[in-house]
Amino acid sequence: MISMSFRRGLKTMFNTHRWLFDTNLLLWYRTADPRLPVDVKKEIEESNGKKYISIASAWELAIKTSIGKLTIVGGIEAFWRDFSSAGFIWLPISIDTIKIVETLPFYHKDPFDRILVASSIEHSLELLATDEIFAQYKKL
Repeated sequence: MISMSFRRGLKTMFNTHRWLFDTNLLLWYRTADPRLPVDVKKEIEESNGKKYISIASAWELAIKTSIGKLTIVGGIEAFWRDFSSAGFIWLPISIDTIKIVETLPFYHKDPFDRILVASSIEHSLELLATDEIFAQYKKL
């Protein structure tokens, strides 16, 4: 059985006070996008828990900015530096993460999201995301 939890319309299976944030949530937070759920904003700003960012999120945004699909005001380096300064912890992609990706059902086709799922499993982190597809992994 895969032990996972998700938030934002998706009920958590456990409350770890250790969160891995989906790339969209980080982007929405930084740009003050109204799609950012209030509870996620509160976790980012007020929580004493550990907050993680996958290196996959940095990779994803780097690709999107390089192909012109996304513009980040102030630049991508400042974008990530702000999160690091706020105490976010960078989560690497390990060979163990890749092994978990290999075993995941293809509920989600996006490779970056699959890495986030695998990372949350590997490190027992609550994955905060808005994509309802993530909830399907809780069924395993």
